[in-house]
Amino acid sequence: MTDTTALDLGPQARIVARLVAGVPDGRLAGPTPCPAYTVGVLLVHLADLAVAFRDAARKDLGPTTDTAPDPKRSSLPAAWREELPRVLAELGEAWNDPAAWTGMTRAGGVDLPGDVAGAVATDELVVHGWDLARATGQEYAPDRAALQASHAFLLASVDDEGRGDIFGPVVPVPDDAPLLDRAVGLSGRDPGWTPPPSP
Repeated sequence: MTDTTALDLGPQARIVARLVAGVPDGRLAGPTPCPAYTVGVLLVHLADLAVAFRDAARKDLGPTTDTAPDPKRSSLPAAWREELPRVLAELGEAWNDPAAWTGMTRAGGVDLPGDVAGAVATDELVVHGWDLARATGQEYAPDRAALQASHAFLLASVDDEGRGDIFGPVVPVPDDAPLLDRAVGLSGRDPGWTPPPSP
C-alpha cells in the first residue's frame, strides 16, 4: 500500500465538482465507460460514494457506510448541481483530518483500515472523474498526487482474487503511456473510449 496518509483529497474533489458543473442536461441519459451506468446514474453513484466516504473518514458509521453501491439507483435529486459539489467538498475536508487515516472504518458495508478506505476514496474520485469527463466531452487533468495514489492502488489489485467483483479485466496499455491511461487500463477501462456518435 502506498503511503497516502498525507494525501489531500480536496484538489481532486474540486476537479470532480467542476466536471459535475460542466455536465449538459442533454447528456444525463448518455453512456459512460461503465456499461451499467448512464451519466445520470454515474452522478448518483458519485453522490452516494462522496457521502459514504465522507462518513467513513469521520467514523460516523451507519446507513450511509453500511450500504453497498446500488447500480440500479438512478434517481438524481432536483438540486444535484448544488448538492453533489457540496458533498464532494465535505469529502475532501473529512479526509484532511489525520484521524481519518487511522484505525478502522467502514464503507459500502465493508470494514476497512482507515488508510485503505482513503485509498479507495481517492481511486473512486480519479477513475470516476475520468468516466464523467469522457462521457460528457470535458477535458480532464486529475490532481497529480491523487492520480499517483490511484495508480498504485490499482496496480496492487491486479493479482487480487476479488478484484473481479469491483473492476473489469485489465486493459493492456503500453508502459510508456501517460499515467492516467495506465490507471484507467488497470481499472478495466479502455483509455481510448469515447461516446458513440449521436444518431
